[in-house]
Amino acid sequence: MGLKDVVIDAWSWLNYKPIFSDPNLGMPHRRAFPEAHASWVPAEHERRLSAYKLLGAYDNNQAAELAELRDGPAARERREYGDPSMFIDTLVAHVLGREQHIVVPGAEQTDTDNETAAAAAERVQDLLREWAEDELLPMRMLQCERKAVGLGDGVYLLAWDADKQRPRLKTYDPGFYFPVLPEDGDGADYPQRVHLAWELPEDTARGLKRRLRRITYELDWIGPATASGVDRQGRPVRAPLMTDPTDDTPAMPLIGRGDQVDADGGISRQYPWNDRPTYRTCYLTDATWDLGDLKAPHDVDNLPAASARYATNGAGEVLDRLDLYVDFIPLVHVPNTVPPAEEHWGQSSLAKPLQVFDELASTDTDAARASATTGLPMVGISGASIDAKQQYNVGPGVVFKLGADGKLTTIDTSPALRELREHGHDLADRASNVARLPAVALGTMDPSKVPSGYALELSLGPLDSLIGGMRLARAHKDMLLLRFVQRLFLAGQHPDWAGITPLPAKLIRGPYTPTDKGAVLEQVTTAYQAKVISLETAIRMLTEAGWPIDDAEKEIEQIQARSFEDARMLADALGNAQEVAKFLGREAPETTQAPAPTLPPVPAQNDEENPVDEEARGSGGNE
Repeated sequence: MGLKDVVIDAWSWLNYKPIFSDPNLGMPHRRAFPEAHASWVPAEHERRLSAYKLLGAYDNNQAAELAELRDGPAARERREYGDPSMFIDTLVAHVLGREQHIVVPGAEQTDTDNETAAAAAERVQDLLREWAEDELLPMRMLQCERKAVGLGDGVYLLAWDADKQRPRLKTYDPGFYFPVLPEDGDGADYPQRVHLAWELPEDTARGLKRRLRRITYELDWIGPATASGVDRQGRPVRAPLMTDPTDDTPAMPLIGRGDQVDADGGISRQYPWNDRPTYRTCYLTDATWDLGDLKAPHDVDNLPAASARYATNGAGEVLDRLDLYVDFIPLVHVPNTVPPAEEHWGQSSLAKPLQVFDELASTDTDAARASATTGLPMVGISGASIDAKQQYNVGPGVVFKLGADGKLTTIDTSPALRELREHGHDLADRASNVARLPAVALGTMDPSKVPSGYALELSLGPLDSLIGGMRLARAHKDMLLLRFVQRLFLAGQHPDWAGITPLPAKLIRGPYTPTDKGAVLEQVTTAYQAKVISLETAIRMLTEAGWPIDDAEKEIEQIQARSFEDARMLADALGNAQEVAKFLGREAPETTQAPAPTLPPVPAQNDEENPVDEEARGSGGNE
């Protein structure tokens, strides 16, 4: 008998489940996870795809249905009341925050010496916020975050839409995501080739067999220009464009618009967001294969091109290594946690407490059985003439005829039910502690039982560290997404983006815990009056605390405009610079009394043409 290998990887926390790590084979159960064992799926992705399906079953209360494939019909009696789904929804709400804002550093600075830079930052910020509103960014983020929190990974895809004249944002299931990671590099490195692949079911009405669709983005050297065409079998393909041959020169490949050929024969291109030309571009391929034509040893990265059928976009371009005229892959992978060194994948928030959820489901199942015997107790009858053919049922109004020494004996199972319920509460608390979700964050704590606000803040300490780590894993990805949006607008030559230089932009996620707005306001007011923070910082702190400030820059302008108006009215009323300075919270310099201004001489004019009031004439004197 051979020794069993102990596998420790990004999904080894699922090894305790026999359906995931078969005792005989040491791999996921084939009947439970047929998708992971498809011929085109690389072997290193089998455990990842199986883990995604198993976690999805927990999220949808179908873990018992999946376990039935191995353990038989008895596994279907397991009770599932949605505890994993509740944990996922709570964490998604916390990691997203109450609201999200796109901020370009420098756009809120109103007193900067470089007004041109501030205006440029403000312009980029306004355009990005307009795009976010059109693309329903909060909803897309919610879709991606639920995948990331529940499965461990999420995927964004950006694509330029020529009809809508903006980048479109889509989210994909991470089970469709197959990056080609370098063998000798860091798993956190950006991959040079990424596949999005999934199977399409058979369509008998249209005469279509089971197919595999694969969308590939690849960074490669810039090549000659190509155009759509067809091959000898009539399949749409792309072919290189050639010059017309002459008597002296043969036909030569054409290069794309704006490309340059250097002395070594390399083709370079100047992108509007780079300081110098580059030699790389991104190619898009969208093709389908009949699954019957795919035989081993082909996998998703080396499917045969001879049997591929390439798709065509709305502009009629065949998607066979179509040059996108960008030097990046417009796809963003969002891990739920910061991946370990040399790893690429995140970890689901259900990973650590999953065994507790199994115990909780078993306790709920036992409690359900115990409650049936408590509500309809078991009864023993003695001292009665019992007919073997008669069925005795316990219920309201039922009469049992007993003899002289007859009696009824009932079995009380309510103490066992009480113990099971208390054990269920203990397991729920254990799951909360392991997941670092305190009861106050789940909404299961009675607010009247909180001794003080300080105690409440201390109880939220584990949640703060948890959300801090999760947001750290997303900070760079959010900036990368907004950077790609700016570059796609420039590549699509949108008129509103003409002459704009892409700037770093941040996606600020709002607070996730209850905030004492009054305390924050007092702190901000004291700090601002003491000149230890700027007005911009004060407005940002109020925004993060949940104050309804939609646009920080406009809020600052309104505050300054009203302060100036109040100061002017006060100056008119008092005529005292010292009092005005005191009103503004500043120290005015000492001044001496200025002499009365001398009026310019009035030019001599005819009184009839320019009548002057007699009182004014008399009081004017020679002045």
